[in-house]
Amino acid sequence: MKVSSIKFSLKLCGTSMVNVLLFTIALKIQAQPVKPYQPARQQVLRAYKAAALLDSLAKKSVFKSYVNANWQTDEKGFWYRNLLAGDSAEYLYVNALTATRQNAFDHAKMAMALNKVLDTTVTAGSLPISNMQFDGLHQHVAVEVQKKWYRCNLKTYSCSKTDSVAIKKDNGFITGNIKSRWERQPASDSLSPDKQWAAYQKNGNLFIQSVKDGQTEQVTQNGDTAKPYGQIQWSPDSKHLVVFHINPVKEKPVYYILSSIDTLTRGVLKRNDYAQPGDAFSSYEMFIINMDDKKLLKVNTELYDFLDYPWIHWRTGDNRYFVLEKADRGHQRFRMIEVDAANGNTRNLIDEKTNTFIYESRIFTWYTAATNEIIWSSEKDGWNQLYLVDAIKGGVKNRITNGNWVVRNIDSVDEKKREIWFQASGVNQGEDPYNIHYYRIGFDGKNLVSLTLANASHLLSFSPNRKYFIDNYSRPDMPAVTELHRTADGKLICVLEKADIGKYQQLGLKMPEVFVAKGRDHATDIWGVVCRPSHFDSTLKYPVIENIYAGPQDAFVPKRFMNYSEMQSMAELGFIVVQCDGMGTANRSKAFHDVCWKNLADAGFADRILWIKGLAAKYTYVDVARVGLYGTSAGGQNAAGAVLFHPEFYKAAVSAAGCHDNRIDKQWWNEQWMGYPVGPHYAAQSNVTNAGKLKGALLLIVGEADTNVPPESTYRMANALIKAGKNFDLLVVPGMGHSDGGPYGRQKKRDFFVKHLLGVDPPDRNMEELNAGNP
Repeated sequence: MKVSSIKFSLKLCGTSMVNVLLFTIALKIQAQPVKPYQPARQQVLRAYKAAALLDSLAKKSVFKSYVNANWQTDEKGFWYRNLLAGDSAEYLYVNALTATRQNAFDHAKMAMALNKVLDTTVTAGSLPISNMQFDGLHQHVAVEVQKKWYRCNLKTYSCSKTDSVAIKKDNGFITGNIKSRWERQPASDSLSPDKQWAAYQKNGNLFIQSVKDGQTEQVTQNGDTAKPYGQIQWSPDSKHLVVFHINPVKEKPVYYILSSIDTLTRGVLKRNDYAQPGDAFSSYEMFIINMDDKKLLKVNTELYDFLDYPWIHWRTGDNRYFVLEKADRGHQRFRMIEVDAANGNTRNLIDEKTNTFIYESRIFTWYTAATNEIIWSSEKDGWNQLYLVDAIKGGVKNRITNGNWVVRNIDSVDEKKREIWFQASGVNQGEDPYNIHYYRIGFDGKNLVSLTLANASHLLSFSPNRKYFIDNYSRPDMPAVTELHRTADGKLICVLEKADIGKYQQLGLKMPEVFVAKGRDHATDIWGVVCRPSHFDSTLKYPVIENIYAGPQDAFVPKRFMNYSEMQSMAELGFIVVQCDGMGTANRSKAFHDVCWKNLADAGFADRILWIKGLAAKYTYVDVARVGLYGTSAGGQNAAGAVLFHPEFYKAAVSAAGCHDNRIDKQWWNEQWMGYPVGPHYAAQSNVTNAGKLKGALLLIVGEADTNVPPESTYRMANALIKAGKNFDLLVVPGMGHSDGGPYGRQKKRDFFVKHLLGVDPPDRNMEELNAGNP
């Protein structure tokens, strides 16, 4: 339809000519293609300066985003400090019983009172109080200033020195009574619990000595210093002793050179003991010594030849039996094995197997002290959930949690009330499935109580007696809110703070956007965030940079408010900067996670590419013809892999400290996801063996002193690229460890994307272009 006919039609309908004109302009804008953002070099140089200024200003642009509660000894209330603009601070007191919040004292009068007793001068906005304790009537307060205590009258505001004050220890962020199941009792020379016997190792063999008369008996005969007996563990009743015959395996070394030590004229060779996939583990053969005859009895179980020796858990009330946990190498089987100390026989209480992997380091187990039960977490039904195990009969007594959501962490276990306090995500439909919420539930799976309701990711701290909790919640697109709640029912007592983002908004920064698009199966939601430049113009088409880290051990997109980040800083140069969690990462269903199994080269790219294309479908200013990405460590592996395996989409990559071949990287991490034994799939997915596929631009960054991922991983990648005749850039940072390259590396990263995605020469710092006047 011609514009003239549109005008005529609108006139017939009684539409004013002003509206006709606006409609015509809108049609013309829609008809015109969005132009690529291709700034002039001077414009980019100004953007560098603006980004650097915003970096410094944004760090102190958000206030009142967090409350660190200091509970009083009576636990009826607490004080906290707010940092404010201008480097000033205020102190507030909250009475939990009356739901009141007020200034902890008159700040001006307190400053005057302290100035009379201190050697320095303080002001009302800069009181250097690090701790305080109020009396029961709130008429006096003891304050700690510069490690000295003063008692101040809140009516007369007179202060005098006083003795140190006992402070109620803050329970802090909820950790409760949980200890890692990896914590093991030191096991060397060992005194029995009844203090009647001492077991010790000498020249690789085990000896038992009577404390009463000093009589000593050698129990083992075939130990030596190369293969000793050790890791002694007594039963609580001192009737049994568990010991292991150990075959130690020393880790093989990797090497690196410190090239630039100022005081030396030669490089220094450094050695780092480092186990790689396929290397042998130390092994442990388990034996029992019954103290009635002191004979060595072999336990009827396989060699413990993976990770470390097991710590054992004795049955309450009957120390004839104990349980050990065993994960098989390859991460496809996990067992809780009961051992009969009387005869060495064993049976499996739990025997979990999988065709992919068991995320062994995230398994939670809790052994109840009185009821011989075990709380156990497992993904056996497709989602990480909690189960109650019968430690006498074996097997699962009942499910504790149930649903298509994920238990993320256990905060505490109350055996007396038979309750578990835990964190989970994905319970609430209609919100980000990664948001952390807090719950408690009975051992029997009943009486589930949700402590957090707001659509956000939560972080809780509890009063020492757990009667109250403070809920701090936010989202990437929502500043933090802090509330005081009652623990019994989660009821809101009062709002403590809402983050002050006034200065942030004055800077003109765009709030990050949470964006969702379907993944490769066209059904699963992929979640991410989008950062735009503050000078963003929706009529232009901006190149995209993805911040990637596809390590399967976690999920990595921020879920809480970030007032500034490297992503936003890079966006200021004229990019749309994004981050998302594709399939193969954690904290979703087992099926979502399983994509990574023997498949790290996948890195969720099928989902990431669709996610970015989905962003472009919604916003015309997203240019999918100019997409780059950057990452460090596993993210460095992913970034390089993108321009090897998906060069049709990704045009430029910055890869820092990358694990470019999983055979070179650390044993425990790579075998967890790539499996054991090391098979052809390791080589097939290696960036090194696929270096010849490179298309597009690639910058490799590595610190020469990296002890996490051996620098040789990057050097081998560079060597393969050279042999393949490929063009690439390489930055080796002398003396630097596992890093994205530090300030210089981050600078080179920005320059790289400006050149390859914007088509502009980056600043010539040798000519001091950024130090000159406004270009």
